[in-house]
Amino acid sequence: MFKNIQYISQGTTQKEQLYHIESVLGAGIEWIQYRFKNADQILLYNTAEKVKQLCDGYKATLIINDHPELVQKVDANGVHLGLQDMAISDAKELLPNKIIGGTANTIADVAQRIAENCDYIGLGPLRFTTTKQKLSPTLGIEGYKAIIRLVKSQGNTIPIVAIGGITLADLPLLKQVQVDGIAISSLLYHAEQPQQILQHIKQHFL
Repeated sequence: MFKNIQYISQGTTQKEQLYHIESVLGAGIEWIQYRFKNADQILLYNTAEKVKQLCDGYKATLIINDHPELVQKVDANGVHLGLQDMAISDAKELLPNKIIGGTANTIADVAQRIAENCDYIGLGPLRFTTTKQKLSPTLGIEGYKAIIRLVKSQGNTIPIVAIGGITLADLPLLKQVQVDGIAISSLLYHAEQPQQILQHIKQHFL
C-alpha cells in the first residue's frame, strides 16, 4: 500500500543504517526505502535481512533501492529503480505483485514512467542534497508545479513523490502544487527528535 511519507535510509555502516531506521520507525514512519550505497553484497544482504525484521515488527512497508534480486531474497514489499537500473517491465516480470517505483527528473522521464506503468514516481531533486551522488538538475517548486499540472491535465493518477533536500518550510508549498507525497532522508536522519519532525510533516501529508 502506498504511503505518502517515505524515509530513505542512509548510513555508511550497518549499525548506522539500523539505528536510524529503527529510530524513524519508532517515530511513526510506515515506509522505508532501504538504500545502502557502496556496501558489498554480503553486507547489503545481511543488513537488508535485519531491516526486514524491523519493518515487519513495526508493520511498515519495505522498499529496496536499486536491487530487485534483494527484494526476492528478503521478501521485501517492492523495489525503487533509477533511470539507469533494471527496466520497470523486467522488474514487474521478476517481481509480480510487488511495488515497483521509478525515479524521474524531467517531464520526459515522467512520461516514460507513466508509460511503463510503475506504481509511483520519485520526482526530483527539489534542491541540492549531499545525500545522493551524481545529482540531477534541481527542479525547484516551479518545476514541480509545471510537471504535475501537465500530468494531471492528461488524466494521469500515478502518485508523484517529491525528493531531494526537502525542508519543513517546503511542505506547504509542495502540498499546494499537489505533490502526492514526499521522500525524506536527512530531515529525519539528523533530527534529535524525529517524532516531532514527523508530526509536523503529518500536518501537511497524512
